[in-house]
Amino acid sequence: MSQAASERHRTLRSFVRRGGRLTAGQRHALDELLPDYGVAESDAIIDCEDLFGNFKPVILEIGFGNGDSLVQNAIENPDNNYLGIEVHRPGVGHLLMRIAEQGLKNIRVATEDAVGIVADRLKPDCLAGVQIFFPDPWPKKRHHKRRLVQTQFLNLLARVIKTEGGLHLATDWEHYALHMLAVCDAHPAFENTAGIGQYSRRPATRPQTKFERRGERLGHQVYDLLLTKISNQA
Repeated sequence: MSQAASERHRTLRSFVRRGGRLTAGQRHALDELLPDYGVAESDAIIDCEDLFGNFKPVILEIGFGNGDSLVQNAIENPDNNYLGIEVHRPGVGHLLMRIAEQGLKNIRVATEDAVGIVADRLKPDCLAGVQIFFPDPWPKKRHHKRRLVQTQFLNLLARVIKTEGGLHLATDWEHYALHMLAVCDAHPAFENTAGIGQYSRRPATRPQTKFERRGERLGHQVYDLLLTKISNQA
């Protein structure tokens, strides 16, 4: 990818880096465990086989929050590797603590901007799937351009997801769900497994997240979209 193209992709800024207060345990985990389980911040291409030390399928989760759902997936699916991306340091610290508690070997953590990693650091066709659960909905109209799920980002995902690989999106914001549905149904590289214009039922393979539980307490409906990568066309 050219430098100019890379810079254009980086203009998609879908998050605000929040500080948050670290517990002593989280701080210790960041200091002691991130060097072992983290992806070094650099411009180097990430070799997933080298990163995990095996050739198992790799699932990328973008914005894993506190990491509990990622841990559950890793425990229940030991034949998969999981690469999680999160910029919120308390969440990263919490996940690292859980990894150590469970003795998990199939999770690695990146703390950089997901757009930059997907655009510049992942090899083509290296992922078996991507999960984006309850991303920031940016509900105000003037902020809609910051939403992660846009055609521009789907183009990047189409490059790194293997053909017949999966893309799983979930949100409890109806307007964002409608936006996701329209953008995904119109994209030539992905096929909606439930049919055009349809959402999927929540699969048992998606653990319930704290954001989902909060949305349910507020009376929000949860919308799942399950997509299959069918071509490299963007």
